Amino acid sequence: MQIRNLFNDAAPPSDGERFESFLEIRNLVIERIVSSSKIEHTEYVQLHDEWVALLQGRALLVVEGETLTLGAGDSLFLPAGTPHTVQSASDGAVWLAIHLHEQVHLQPG
Repeated sequence: MQIRNLFNDAAPPSDGERFESFLEIRNLVIERIVSSSKIEHTEYVQLHDEWVALLQGRALLVVEGETLTLGAGDSLFLPAGTPHTVQSASDGAVWLAIHLHEQVHLQPG
């Protein structure tokens, strides 16, 4: 068993965001995102469900045209196909993101 801490080695990148997988198992991916204060406004529309929690810092998101302000401890569920953009984030904002991909069904051999 390896213990990992979400706040270790969490220095922000000089610009943008850094995405790091902490766990990938079957159709589940858990990642840590560390944001800088210099965010590129990229709109994401993912094919899978995502739940995000802002663990540290503040952020401003636009989700389906609605502006949302998040602070430490806030979480948000983004169903598949939901357009969302990070408009701004405090330097060193730390996120936990859980991605639930569609389950793959294998055909018997």
